Amino acid sequence: MARAFTPKIVTANDLFEGDVIYLRADGTWSREHGDAAVAQTQERADELLAVAQAQQDVQIGAYLADAELGADGRPLPIHFREAFRTRGPSNYHHGKQAQA
Repeated sequence: MARAFTPKIVTANDLFEGDVIYLRADGTWSREHGDAAVAQTQERADELLAVAQAQQDVQIGAYLADAELGADGRPLPIHFREAFRTRGPSNYHHGKQAQA
């Protein structure tokens, strides 16, 4: 029996700043997990990943991550690694964490 497909998003790191970024449906990038385009089929996931991999001047390390849709229709991380990545670096004395 075939395993059910889990929706996917594309995530990577910004090439210049290192921030976690997410591919939007229009092919641009966002730093907000909820802005990511959600692939409901493996074919669509592969298409989104190809769009990301063609932008090696913007991102590094693009990959597909499992997601689920929240009540508002925006993607939510499933795996703890992806949830952790949404919070930014774990060193709170530098960058965005020091500014907050």
